[in-house]
Parts: sequence; structure tokens; C-alpha cells
Amino acid sequence: MVDVSADLSSFSFEAELTEDEKELIYLRARSAGLTFCGCAHAVFLCKLVHSLRSIINSHTADRGSLAAEEDSDICVGILGMGHMGKQLLLALLEKSGIKPSHIKISSRRPESAVEFIETGVECFFDNRRLAAWADVLFLCCLPSHLHRVCADLRSHLSKRCLVYSFTSGVPVTRLAQLLGHNFILKTQYDFVACDTSDVWLSCTHLTTALTDPLLIEASCPLTTSGGISVGLNWVSAVLYSLLNICTSTSVGSSDALSLINNVLKEKCPHTVELDAHSFISASYASSLRTEEPFPWISLTDAQTKETPLLCFLTKSKSMIQCISAAYKSLLCQQN
Repeated sequence: MVDVSADLSSFSFEAELTEDEKELIYLRARSAGLTFCGCAHAVFLCKLVHSLRSIINSHTADRGSLAAEEDSDICVGILGMGHMGKQLLLALLEKSGIKPSHIKISSRRPESAVEFIETGVECFFDNRRLAAWADVLFLCCLPSHLHRVCADLRSHLSKRCLVYSFTSGVPVTRLAQLLGHNFILKTQYDFVACDTSDVWLSCTHLTTALTDPLLIEASCPLTTSGGISVGLNWVSAVLYSLLNICTSTSVGSSDALSLINNVLKEKCPHTVELDAHSFISASYASSLRTEEPFPWISLTDAQTKETPLLCFLTKSKSMIQCISAAYKSLLCQQN
């Protein structure tokens, strides 16, 4: 049935707003943009981690091994099923390529996820169980619940579990203290004035929006075409996350660099390569043996301090272009 009111301005959301209220419409676009960017960036991270683990697996195990294929699948946990948790789950199911059986949810109201349970996603209320199981754990809880949640998680997180926080108002340094854990990513978005920030008003349905090249371009972490920027600190921390994954599986430094470069060059072949000096100090890099894994990198430090990688990215337009190309390619890729 055709909606005869679809193009009538008198039926639009803005029709009943006062002039003062209309000046705040940009907040509606900003809210939609934050949700889209948060989900898109989470999908990007999961795809990078999955790609790296697949390459590590093929590098260290017999090719064609069924066990090797299964081991490359990452286990993703979502803690909290409010608006952000549900949108994130939709994005992961639609765009990440992660099997529903490899996604678990912990929520105080498991019944709120019944539509997703039918797809194969498991939902329960047990934060500790989720923490012990997940390779990547997304925190989508309210700030008021964070202390209790962190108390649940603190002694059950393995060192290799990457915690990704969407909880607003709590900096990564505080999260690290509460969790006793330093493998944490925390998005910190900045807003930049631009003429195209209202592009986010078209994000009425997330799964549809995630197929829109214009919105994917606007959400690219290293551009500001949509007025929302996450900055080089976040990108740097994502790359350090990949390095830590190699370290956690005892991959030597030379092989780790090769594997990470392969993940990036798969989407952008003609780029400068990352080397040991890109990630760690010159003195440490010069003494690091090729078969020796990189040291474990605190993501708390990676997001709050000037690191060798941050300095490298600041100066390397080629690597910035490579990461941007990888982002757009992975988000546009069909599963």
C-alpha cells in the first residue's frame, strides 16, 4: 500500500517544531551519526581481527585443516541490550561475517533479545561467563551500571580479551582501573563543523544504512566529511590491538609485521609497510630479535600518550590512505 502522506511536509517530524526547536535538529542528525559510526567502527575492528586470526591460523597450521578454520572465528560478546547493544548486534549480524553461534549476549532482560535468539545468537544474564568466553567484549551498559559490571568482569577477563567500551562519560584510564585490564578500546568522538553533517538524517534503518557508500565514506575514521571524527589515537590503538593479538599467540615480530601488513595491503596493495620502528621505540626495535614476539602494548597508553605509531601515522599520508581504503573496502564487502 502506498503511503500517500510520505511527501507531505505537514506530516513531517519538523512540521510542529518551533523556530527555536528547529535550530536543534542537528542534534538528531548527530545522534544518528554517532550510532552509525559506533556500529560501523566496531564492525571494522571485528573484520580486521577476524582477517588477522585467519592469516595467523593459515600461517601456523596445516592448510585446509577444519580445526584451523574453526579457530579463526572470533567469539564476540555484547554486554547490555539497550539501544546501542541492539544496533551493534544488528550491524554485526549484517556486516561482520561472524557466525551467530559465535555471538553471545549478557543482559538483565534476556527476553528482550528473543528475535535474535532465533538466528542462533545465545542470550543469558551472566557477565562473568561472557567475559571468560569472549575474544572481543563490547560494553554497552549504562554509566550508572558500570561499577557493578566491572566488578563482575574484573577477575574473569583473560589478558587476550579485547574490551571495547561504548559507555559514555567514562575515560579509558578509569575503565582500566575498574577492570584491572589494559586491553581496552574506548571511542572518543569529536564533532567538526561541516556542510554535510545532515547526511546522518537518512540513517533511519541501520542495516540499510550500512550498505550506503555515502554513509560509509562519511563514517571513515580518518575523514570529517560527516562532521564526526574519531581521530588517529583510536586508529593507532586498533593497530596496536592487532599487534597484541600476534603477541598473545607467540608470533615472532618479523612474522607479526608481515601478517599485519598483509591484512592492510589486501585492500590497498601500494602502500608503505609498517615496521618495528612504527610500533615501538628505536632502541627497543633495534634489540628485538625476528623470532621474538613484540612486547604487550597497553591500549590505555596507546590512547592517552604519544606513541611511536601515533607519530608515524601523523607523518604518513600513504598509511592513512591505506587504512581509509581498508575501512571502506571492508564495510562495503558483501558477506
